Amino acid sequence: MKSFYVAMKSLHSPSKHRCIATAMKSSQRNKKLRRKKLKRLNASMRRLKVETNEIRKEQEIIKRGQREVREKFEAIHYECEQLRTETDLIIKQSRNTRLRLGLMFQILRARESNDFNKAASLTQLLRELVAKQNNQ
Repeated sequence: MKSFYVAMKSLHSPSKHRCIATAMKSSQRNKKLRRKKLKRLNASMRRLKVETNEIRKEQEIIKRGQREVREKFEAIHYECEQLRTETDLIIKQSRNTRLRLGLMFQILRARESNDFNKAASLTQLLRELVAKQNNQ
């Protein structure tokens, strides 16, 4: 029975109360520290989310800009092809015009020199050339 009394007395001793109080205080301190850490972590997570959203918006702007540049480049490329085609057509027409003018000049020289056979054959050649160019 005495040991029970001693055990009960030891539970009610002031040093035990101090240990329990100290343990409770330290657990309260730990809770406060955990809360502070959790608040810091939540704040940094919010900052990261905001930064992530900003980066996402910037990336969308960049993608949109790249799309616009690509579309402009394709439009320029299409115009360049059209200009090439038109240039080729003008060169072809110019070559045909020079050829006809050359034949006409030879016909005039042949007529001046009274070479009517040559003038007739050149005139026939000119007619065939004009007919061929009109068919194209």
